[in-house]
Amino acid sequence: MKSAVHYGEGDIRVEEVEDPEIENPEDVIIRITHTCICGSDLWHYRGYENPEEGLPTGHEPMGIVEEVGDDVVSLEEGDRVISPFSTSCGECEFCRKGIHTACKEMQFYSPNGELGGAQAEKLRVPHADGTLVKVPERYKDNEEVLKKLLPLTDVMGTGHHAAVCADVSAGDTAVVIGDGAVGLCAVAASKRLGAEQIIAVGHHEDRLEVAKEMGATDVVSSRGEKAIKEVMELTNGGANHVLECVGNESALETAAQIVRPGGNIGYVGVPHVEDPSFINQMFFKNVSFEGGPAPVREYLEELMEDVLQGTLDPSPILNKTVDLEGVPEGYEAMDNREAIKVMVKVGE
Repeated sequence: MKSAVHYGEGDIRVEEVEDPEIENPEDVIIRITHTCICGSDLWHYRGYENPEEGLPTGHEPMGIVEEVGDDVVSLEEGDRVISPFSTSCGECEFCRKGIHTACKEMQFYSPNGELGGAQAEKLRVPHADGTLVKVPERYKDNEEVLKKLLPLTDVMGTGHHAAVCADVSAGDTAVVIGDGAVGLCAVAASKRLGAEQIIAVGHHEDRLEVAKEMGATDVVSSRGEKAIKEVMELTNGGANHVLECVGNESALETAAQIVRPGGNIGYVGVPHVEDPSFINQMFFKNVSFEGGPAPVREYLEELMEDVLQGTLDPSPILNKTVDLEGVPEGYEAMDNREAIKVMVKVGE
């Protein structure tokens, strides 16, 4: 089969690799029809992380079940399914608590984990019963709906996790830091949970326009201290609910400065920090700091229900589409900020 493969900084190639096979009775093989390029994929593309060369890429699969292991009970050949970015057994202590990314059997898709990559024609999914969610038959081939569902594999669930961890509820003011796909989905999640004022903080005017489309009532495009001042003015001294969707020092520092004493920061940006001094500010303000890798499987079914009912649509973040051969072009477009998030249509 064909798969996108990482060969180093700025070097993604599409080449022939071995087809996946059932290895355990809980596995399924899916034929991937849709996937994405994620902002987190850019860490290894830009050389900030250095996975082994020759590893497949991608972690946001949607597809059709082609082969089913003997112990799989909830799926059969021909089902359309979507998968979170990590697998989970669905039965252990942590899955029962809804922390599927702490599952004792959890695995990431490549190149950050030991499984195959989703930017490919096929994929083996372990613990299929605990990992995969079936798309209702009536929507199985509805491309408009499938595009709306695709972000639920990662970024919509991650944005929702930021809102949950920031304790956003009806009538609240929420500040979202970051205008990437996760930040934009965090805006949509805050709106879904009933926030009355949603302030999107980012650096790209075109993306902040998308933030307005997805529910932002105010946008801030300034940087540094100027951005902090603007947010403080808009919130009359800070917000109780801050969603940090970037992970770098400046974003975390901004979150620590704009949160009110006793407030909540939900953080889902993968931390890339050298100076953790922002923690001191949170400590002396008695701020709750909660987050981590989103347990997307925990949220997937409730978010899918809203998408299918027409009350949630994260698809505006998918503003460029390529086929599998175009994956290298998609990485380049995202690296150059020419696309928010790229959808890859692999097959029918």
